[in-house]
Amino acid sequence: MNAHRIAAVVAVVFGLLTILSGGRALFGAADMGAVVGFVLLFNFAAGFAYVLAGVGLWQGRRWAPGLSLAILVATLIVFAAFGWHVLSGRPYETRTVGAMTLRSLVWAAIAALALRRSSR
Repeated sequence: MNAHRIAAVVAVVFGLLTILSGGRALFGAADMGAVVGFVLLFNFAAGFAYVLAGVGLWQGRRWAPGLSLAILVATLIVFAAFGWHVLSGRPYETRTVGAMTLRSLVWAAIAALALRRSSR
């Protein structure tokens, strides 16, 4: 399997896991502690975009690299807003820092790979 296909599979699996964990937190099946609401809502909604981007990448759709880049940009904006939330002294879970860092890195890699492939 080539890197492009691996990125597509990672996007779909990451999306499904994000929907599952976000749904559990949103709909009360899990106590997640000091959750930052806008981060949780964004991540849950983004999970659906992750799956869509992954399917698009797998199928070689022309819109998939753009969606991958949009996911990265949106994630970085939410991460910055989360940073503002933290610096303002509001409650948060430390694991959110790691989760948002992971999301940012994963989507930076997927977007870079997708955009590089689409420019060929």
